[in-house]
Amino acid sequence: MSGSEKGKDPAALKEEGNTLFKAGDMQGAICCYTKAIKLSDSQAESAVLYRNRSACYLKLEDYSKAETDASKALDTDPGDVKARFRRAQAFQKLGRLDQAFLDAQRCAQLEPKNKAFQDLLRQLGAQIQQKSAQLNSTDARVQQMFSLLLDASAKDSDRQKAAQNLVVLSRDEAGAEQIFRNDGVKLIQKLLQSKLEDVILSALRTLVGLCTGHQSRTMAIVNELGMEQLCAVMGSGAPTVSLAACHLLQVMFEALTEGMKKEIRGKDEAILPEPSKELRSMLHHLLEMLPASNVSGPGRDSAINLLVKQVPRKSLKNPDNSLTLWVTDQGLKKILQVAGTVPELSEGPPLTDNTHMSCSVLLSKLYDDLKSDKERENFNKLCEEYVQQHFSRSGLDAKLRAIQTVSVLLQGPSDVGNRTLEMSGMMDAVISLCASEDVTHQQVAVEALIHAAGKAKRASFITANGVALLKDLYKKSENDRIRVRALVGLCKLGSAGGTDFSMKQFAEGSTLKLAKQCRKWLCNESLPPTSRRWSVEGLAYLTFDADVKEDLVEDKNALLAMFDLAKSEDKTVLFAVGSTLVNCTNSYDVEKPDPQMVELAKYAKQHVPEEHPKDARSYVEKRLLKLLEAGVVSALVCMVKQESPALTEACKECIGRVFLALVERQEDRGTVVAQGGGKALIPLASDNTDVGKIKAAQALAKITITSNPEIAFPGERIYEVVRPLVSLLSLECTLLQNFEALMALTNLAGISERLRQKIIKEKAVPKVEGYMFEEHELVRASATECMCNLVLSTEVQKLFLATGNDRLKLIVLYSGEEDERLRKAAAGTLAMLTAEQPELCSRIPGTTTHWLEIVQALLLSEMSDLRHRGVVIVHNMMQADRSLAETLMESEALEILSVMAKGGEGTSDPVSKIAQNCLDKAVAYGIIKSRQEKDTNKGTEP
Repeated sequence: MSGSEKGKDPAALKEEGNTLFKAGDMQGAICCYTKAIKLSDSQAESAVLYRNRSACYLKLEDYSKAETDASKALDTDPGDVKARFRRAQAFQKLGRLDQAFLDAQRCAQLEPKNKAFQDLLRQLGAQIQQKSAQLNSTDARVQQMFSLLLDASAKDSDRQKAAQNLVVLSRDEAGAEQIFRNDGVKLIQKLLQSKLEDVILSALRTLVGLCTGHQSRTMAIVNELGMEQLCAVMGSGAPTVSLAACHLLQVMFEALTEGMKKEIRGKDEAILPEPSKELRSMLHHLLEMLPASNVSGPGRDSAINLLVKQVPRKSLKNPDNSLTLWVTDQGLKKILQVAGTVPELSEGPPLTDNTHMSCSVLLSKLYDDLKSDKERENFNKLCEEYVQQHFSRSGLDAKLRAIQTVSVLLQGPSDVGNRTLEMSGMMDAVISLCASEDVTHQQVAVEALIHAAGKAKRASFITANGVALLKDLYKKSENDRIRVRALVGLCKLGSAGGTDFSMKQFAEGSTLKLAKQCRKWLCNESLPPTSRRWSVEGLAYLTFDADVKEDLVEDKNALLAMFDLAKSEDKTVLFAVGSTLVNCTNSYDVEKPDPQMVELAKYAKQHVPEEHPKDARSYVEKRLLKLLEAGVVSALVCMVKQESPALTEACKECIGRVFLALVERQEDRGTVVAQGGGKALIPLASDNTDVGKIKAAQALAKITITSNPEIAFPGERIYEVVRPLVSLLSLECTLLQNFEALMALTNLAGISERLRQKIIKEKAVPKVEGYMFEEHELVRASATECMCNLVLSTEVQKLFLATGNDRLKLIVLYSGEEDERLRKAAAGTLAMLTAEQPELCSRIPGTTTHWLEIVQALLLSEMSDLRHRGVVIVHNMMQADRSLAETLMESEALEILSVMAKGGEGTSDPVSKIAQNCLDKAVAYGIIKSRQEKDTNKGTEP
């Protein structure tokens, strides 16, 4: 039958599916069964195909699909005991124990002697009893907690304890369901009005338990409690309560949005209406909170944080950005209202030190989520109208609000900020207000000037017009807040050339003087944190200069002060610290120019970038050591833990880059791990920019290669390392990154079967196989080493057993290669495969005509490891097949094994023992005679 005919024949597709199923290729089998179902005309045939596909889904742990397919098979043939058994197994895993019991009971009735059916029935009976007892005891405990909480005469301490117990109960599904069904939401509503902070916190945490991963309960709670009450709690003064309410709303958002992605929503599996109405209601209330004067600063920050997390698309591949458009339409002016608030002026809602930065991040996220020029133009227009509306009013307060809004936009969607800055009279107003005698006016204007100096074109304009002004402010102002900001403005303008040593805006030595003053401000604890934060901002610009880097790492007090700020409540400093550390560690990307192009540029008298002599590798290594000694790792770990919009993806990328630089030297990796660096890198490898993910994943790979992974990533954390490592097995990554990922995965694959299963589940095996063909010998060898450890899994062994592939041939050929590392890995893989799957032994002669030479060469190798692998392969082949044993004994292998068995020079005990076992097997087969038989024959000769 031709390939095209086979593709149209359900029976052939079914057979192919069965073969793939036996070989462990579940996805391939599903593909065949699905095609066959589409082509089949027979109901009976379709039922069998559904039953078979159900078995595949069970293996893949996709129990919902397994149940659906088994049910379809039973619709056609209710007496199909295999389909019923599979459905019972799926129901059990889905937690639908009653339905599973009925199916298992029917199977046992149809085949009373089947042990598997009886075992499942016993299991289910025990599980149902356990669940029933659990529900009864939970019900009683819930009632007890409710009684205590509603009893006004009960002691406060008893009520607090009851509230805490309620939280514990809500974390268990049975407890959560009991609380919900016993009208618990009404009780929780009363608790939220309590005067005791502990009781309010317990109420919020109980709601978290009820809502986590459960869409239907979440929708009911949103409707019953009302968003107004939840927002009022979040907007209240107490920071802990505000944070707990923020966490609850985050959980609610996740439950609703995750529910929208699933066919069946909520653990109770009821089909529910789309929760978009509830989602929009929640977002509407968050937007209403932003300009409200009765909302606390931390409450407002929480609302902005939630909008940052929930509104823009998680992936730009998803075409739906309707929530962003809706928020832009409904709430952009409200966000700008907060952005334009100057705390020192009387009007406006209360802000924290982090609010403006959070607004910048939200505006940037919204703008980046727009898809078309039309959408972006609308966003620009709304921002320009808002700024113009305030700027054109009479009175300085309105103009200050306009300038403050522009500052926030410049830190967020800078294209929008630049457009508003170019509005008529805006730049002149900024320059003139810098000279104002009012400190607030000066502060707003100087900050705008600093943020405006971002682009080279504008930097040169400001250098011409604003440098004298900033110098004047720095020298003459009596206010520290203004002086430090003026200093940062000068720092930014002084570093406009970046790392290019030949392009400096200021005279030689000026940047060092500026940096010295920044370090002085940074260490001055009498200054408020916001002013000290600005000094780090200055260093972020100045550390492009290698002389400044050298001075900074030598100043341990300045480093400690910077790290303390990174751990403080002021989150706005995170990016400045990250940027400074990237500069000090030289972990930014540097493109090495083509030497020919450099010569051409010189000839054409074009500018050629120059590297500072102190940016050489030896200097960078010394700086890294100084940073490690000063405690940079604990600072980075704290930065990663920050739950703040200020921890942007760009900031995470900086942290990932610095970590990669810190683990470059093998001897420093232990220090990084001991201070929590391994744990911090895991989230950086999954939630980051594309570049940041790769940098963090490579740092994880370096740690996994040289440290004991079970110590570096204790407990369940070790399984989280697998995905980032597999992501490095990509053509977009460098060969070094591929190589390090393979080495790290080899380490993990040697630890446990569960880890191997995780690696297989992340679809690493085909990628590893791909790198086994890589031209670079180190990459090829490391991929083969990884495969050597992966073949400990039966699932991978089955890939070699499957017919019609050259996997075994490649391993046999690699066992004869010159590269020792590759040869050792391939021979190890072959030794493992022939031991675990004897069927493969008889296939070895069919792989290549040189197989016997390859095996003999292993036995004769000067390396004991290779001799050991060779003798194990020979032993496995002789055990598996008599004819193979004959072929081997007719060759030089007999003589080699005889020498090895005697324990010849350089032969270890295990090798000589296995060699003797090979000879004993040959004697048992009757292929050769034992030494005693030979001696006897000699004695009876005439």
